[in-house]
Amino acid sequence: MVPEINWLAVVLATVSSMVVGSIWYAKAVFGRRWMRLAKIDESTMGNGVGAIIVTVIVSFVTALVLAGAAAIAQNFYGGNFLVNTLVTATILWAGFTAARVITHDAFERRPASLTTLTIGHELVTILVMGLIIGLFGISAP
Repeated sequence: MVPEINWLAVVLATVSSMVVGSIWYAKAVFGRRWMRLAKIDESTMGNGVGAIIVTVIVSFVTALVLAGAAAIAQNFYGGNFLVNTLVTATILWAGFTAARVITHDAFERRPASLTTLTIGHELVTILVMGLIIGLFGISAP
């Protein structure tokens, strides 16, 4: 079974990831703090074009997987698609994103505040993606 995916929602969710990241890591929000905790300065960052391209690609993959997982959850559980999508997003974030970031950061001895900042960003990103996908619904097969 191939899940029904609303491709417009996936594209918009991908774009939302870039918007959330732009706001989250703006200097006036968490950008300065992130740079200090990650020990990064503007002189070593460069223009970021490569990182942005990678981010768009992986954000598309994330949105696509979330849309597919949400469609499968909807077909299994029924009920409200928006709620199912947000629950699915939260479970995927906790079980994969947060768990893996915490593990890697522990071994890399990164500050707990940097880990919290990172997984907080990822939670907001996946919930906004889930909101978009959930509001658009499943496309007709």
